[in-house]
Amino acid sequence: MPSDGPQKRRFETTAAESTKSSTGRVILVTGTAGFVGYHCAKFFKKRGDGVLGLDNFNPYYPVGIKYDRAQDLEDSGVYTIKADLNDRSMLDHILQEYKVTHVLALAAQAGVRYATKDPASYVASNVAGFVQLLEACRFCDPQPRIVYASSSSVYGLNTVSPFSESHQVDKPASRYAATKKANEMIAHTYRHIYGLSMTGLRFFTVYGPWGRPDMFAFSATIKIHKGEALKIFQGPGGSELERDFTYIDDIVQGCVASVDRIPASTKETAHFKVYNLGNKDPVTVTYMIECLERAIGKKAIKNYVPMPPTGDVLKTSADVSLATRRKAQLVNVKAEKELDYKPTTSLQDGINKFIAWYDGYYKDGLTKEMASYVPY
Repeated sequence: MPSDGPQKRRFETTAAESTKSSTGRVILVTGTAGFVGYHCAKFFKKRGDGVLGLDNFNPYYPVGIKYDRAQDLEDSGVYTIKADLNDRSMLDHILQEYKVTHVLALAAQAGVRYATKDPASYVASNVAGFVQLLEACRFCDPQPRIVYASSSSVYGLNTVSPFSESHQVDKPASRYAATKKANEMIAHTYRHIYGLSMTGLRFFTVYGPWGRPDMFAFSATIKIHKGEALKIFQGPGGSELERDFTYIDDIVQGCVASVDRIPASTKETAHFKVYNLGNKDPVTVTYMIECLERAIGKKAIKNYVPMPPTGDVLKTSADVSLATRRKAQLVNVKAEKELDYKPTTSLQDGINKFIAWYDGYYKDGLTKEMASYVPY
């Protein structure tokens, strides 16, 4: 929290306005300058929740788009505090001063391949930062309910498809995945020991307006416009990467339902649940490129290369529907049944919406920062 007079007063006034609620919910969203956090915070505020954001504006990808997301949120009435999850005094102040009822914990060091270059950043943010957040929550009275981001990457070397929450996830293929698996185990202990209600969400390759520049839909769009070749990874025998590309509005639906349905954080009522939030229809990266070509109106240059040993998995496929699960004779927790989660956006429709946003956001061309950006 700012220590000097005028800055502190502005902080407190803005945060107080941001957390005004007509619903009784006051939601701390960590990672509001990030892709999913931005969209969720905007949705919560629009329906009348009190919302406060927190983000450290990590420079893993160009920060200009992060500041633009945060500014757009502030224009909508959501204030983003620039702070790190490991700033325990800030977390204590936010949770207790503004009587936070729910936490949507989305802040994390993202990316699978970058973890081979800077593994310590993943431990600091995804593990240590997550523990600090839960420690701050357990000392609140009443304790807030917590929904946190896991990842489809936790399925790692699992060869059974589609992925189900009942599958073993003890063979991660990347350091990033290992930290997300750690989050799930840590969340379980805090539910068991302290009665914190915990819901984990395993996201499957999210895309859409205001997306992450390091993700394929965004980076491929830039390269197609520039006329640069797209690198497409292939597995054994020329097999191609498949992803369960999931449109942002569908992911927001799942996040909101998780926040709305999580029970109170008490020893008697708290739960520990994990859900897949995917699209259930995995497609090849080549098909994604074809969707981009149609939306942009320009052909891509494709360069197929062997998949590097950096932790990517060949296929991700979420098992989210009851029909799919019955066919596979699975009887575990179901996102469709418990969250009424029903993704509806086709890949082509989602890509069309993304390109419409991209064309408007970059109507004057890429920023200098984005033009020189090379994803890991």
